[in-house]
Amino acid sequence: MDTQSKGRSVFLMLCFVGFFALLSSTMSKSPVLKPFANSLGTPTDWLGVVAAASTIPGILISLPAASLSDIYGRKRFLLIAGFVFASAPFLYLLVTVWWQLIIVRFYHGFATAIFVPVAEAAIAEAFPAKRGERISLFSSVTYVGRIIAPTLGGYILFATTRSTSPPPSDFHLLYLAVGVAGITAIIMVLPFLAKKKVPQVAQQDDAKRTLARVFKGWGKVATNRGVLLVGFVQASQYFVFAAVEFFLVGYLTEIVKLNNFITGLMITSIIAIGIFARPYMGRISDRVGRRIPIVTGCMISGLPLLGLPFIRDSWVLLLLVLIYGLGFATVLSSTHALTSDLVPTELVGTSMGFIDTVMDIGQTLGPIISGIILGVSLAYGFQYILVFLALGLVLLATGVVFALSRLVMPSKH
Repeated sequence: MDTQSKGRSVFLMLCFVGFFALLSSTMSKSPVLKPFANSLGTPTDWLGVVAAASTIPGILISLPAASLSDIYGRKRFLLIAGFVFASAPFLYLLVTVWWQLIIVRFYHGFATAIFVPVAEAAIAEAFPAKRGERISLFSSVTYVGRIIAPTLGGYILFATTRSTSPPPSDFHLLYLAVGVAGITAIIMVLPFLAKKKVPQVAQQDDAKRTLARVFKGWGKVATNRGVLLVGFVQASQYFVFAAVEFFLVGYLTEIVKLNNFITGLMITSIIAIGIFARPYMGRISDRVGRRIPIVTGCMISGLPLLGLPFIRDSWVLLLLVLIYGLGFATVLSSTHALTSDLVPTELVGTSMGFIDTVMDIGQTLGPIISGIILGVSLAYGFQYILVFLALGLVLLATGVVFALSRLVMPSKH
């Protein structure tokens, strides 16, 4: 099998694994997590911790795992992620008190935190001339799994729970289904793992030398002006996305008075348009360079948010939401690819870990800071206006900063 065919095989494998892995992890939380936590008697003050527990590993482990994959190869870390995907769902069956759920959620979060940046690094290496398109397509496939998960999980809950306040045992069939998807993911990754060998240089490294290489790689990435700039763009996009995803629900239901079904469709449309748009935008990015899609995407995603809090018509709101989603997808089609373009081959994994860590930080801060702005906005009678104006301005400012930067774009492969 030639190199190109091997690259396609690796890519297809990662896409299938990503689909089942993200289907599994998303179905474990949506829509089951809150009712499961309630059935365990989780105190109200701790519900947010239950929800956030799985995101913390993304901040803690994405960068170290991706960096070590540069040294020891991708397969070990794909296997570790696959093991967590496959084992975590069955730990939910053992949960009997609410604090145990936090521990299981924390453990489950390591799966995505490790798998996504390592898989992206593997794709970036396999397709140096098509990084934008291939990473975007991979992301779209995983998001298909994310979208299917709530519906599938909701149906399983509907079919298996016996009352509106079911006991914890009534959630076991759902988590068994989550486990089946997780096991499918690890089974599909095993043939790929058998074809790889650990790099000889990694076998000769002792712990001290490995640690020194990791920190040296972090230093190079952290002092790379281009990577920091792309990280700023990535953090800004996810800062806004997390806030929009949360506060748009409140605006649509409280102010516009839309029902929950229509509101859900609005939120889903943001992700749905990205599934279809990102591979095409990634292909454009590979051909015309990364700067134009990033700057254009920031503008396209920022402008609709400026007008959104002044609109009440549901069809116009849907149009604005779709435009925002298109701009969001356009930016993301280039950020990971550009990051990998800006670093040496031996640091591709480290760069993916860095950009995903920054993403998680932005995604965590977005709702928190926007919530503070909302409090001020409500105090002065502006409802959600200041929130969406601030979010729109963040994206526009990000596009301007990137456009005015003197970052030298890598030549196309």
